[in-house]
Amino acid sequence: MVNFGIVIVISAIIISMVAGIYTYTQYQTNYITSVTGETVTVGPVEYVITFEGTHEGNKENVPENTYVMIGITAKNISNEKTIISGGQFYIVDDKEQKHEAIFGEFSAKDLFLEALEPNKPIQRTTQFDIPFDEEKQYKVIIRPQKEQSTTDTAVVCITNC
Repeated sequence: MVNFGIVIVISAIIISMVAGIYTYTQYQTNYITSVTGETVTVGPVEYVITFEGTHEGNKENVPENTYVMIGITAKNISNEKTIISGGQFYIVDDKEQKHEAIFGEFSAKDLFLEALEPNKPIQRTTQFDIPFDEEKQYKVIIRPQKEQSTTDTAVVCITNC
């Protein structure tokens, strides 16, 4: 009777370990790497990220360092409307420090919050206030919106790849 109880306990431990590993692998972030100008898919949206250069802002928005501008082409490849925002984009410098996008009115194409219709691409820009060095490598991270229900995250190299 004791041997049967031990078999049941060991079986329960093995089953719970298998269930835990399965759950862990289902929700682990899937990093997709790319370089500037290539198409990368995060959830239901295809992105093409390009490096648009640097600028010193305008009269209302002056950076602490330098504004680094990226171009974003986004296309919804699902059958339902989805949303993208500037808060999904981060830039990572050579020291692996993450910087958030800056929201301002720099041009008519600035990304704040945008509804994407199925199969209708849009072109927007966003910028980051960072200490920029032309010799260093910078990457843009694209995270999905919560309602896009994906574990994909893209890492796009934009300079010195």
